Amino acid sequence: MIGLTAYAEQVKYGSNDQLVGMLPMSYVKAVHATGGRAVLITPDDPGTDVLESLDGIVFAGGGDVDPGNWGAEPHPATSSDPVRDASELLLMRAALDADLPVLGVCRGLQVMAVATGGSLHQHLPDLIGHERHRAAPGTDPLAADSSDFGRHDVVLKQGTAARGLLGPRLTVNSFHHQAVDDPGSFTVSGWCPEDRVVEIIEDPDRYFTLGVQWHPERTGDLRVFAALVEAAAERSGLGRTALAA
Repeated sequence: MIGLTAYAEQVKYGSNDQLVGMLPMSYVKAVHATGGRAVLITPDDPGTDVLESLDGIVFAGGGDVDPGNWGAEPHPATSSDPVRDASELLLMRAALDADLPVLGVCRGLQVMAVATGGSLHQHLPDLIGHERHRAAPGTDPLAADSSDFGRHDVVLKQGTAARGLLGPRLTVNSFHHQAVDDPGSFTVSGWCPEDRVVEIIEDPDRYFTLGVQWHPERTGDLRVFAALVEAAAERSGLGRTALAA
């Protein structure tokens, strides 16, 4: 059983205008394709008791993390959701304390850093002078066949768990303007070679704790999801999980 943190958004569909719990189905499909069963966790009623029924958890992508969480003033380009921040920081700290297998995707990686005392760069263009970590207008930056704008290489540090899983180098898709500054208690194990933006963090002393800055759920490369599901199954005594064909 793999938890997925979800959004709470006001959505109009048909004659309805309601606050809904939502998450792109690409996350759900990634968990199911690698042998897990997805369970959505909404931010409306936060509590750590939900972790008791889970074998692993994915902290999904989404909006900005509020800079107040690391004592900074907001940048004009920052837009945050304090309710989601509070829920996910609570869950992240509890999951880490319990050594539950954790995967952070995009915002999820950033929540990992902030939850353990780290900080973020609020607006990458101010730091690196370009917006190539986001997509060009009119493209889907998260699709496997998206334009090169929003796609870049990642190099992985030798000897890390991430490199053992993903190899020394790979090309990823990205859509973000915040990025890790201080990784908190985590080790940086991958970065963009062009500008040194942090792309992967991990904790080698935990059962499985990995954060990636890109969106693997929108590609055919689901190795990080497969690794999470396998770690969750093994830690829970369920044996090795067979990947779906």
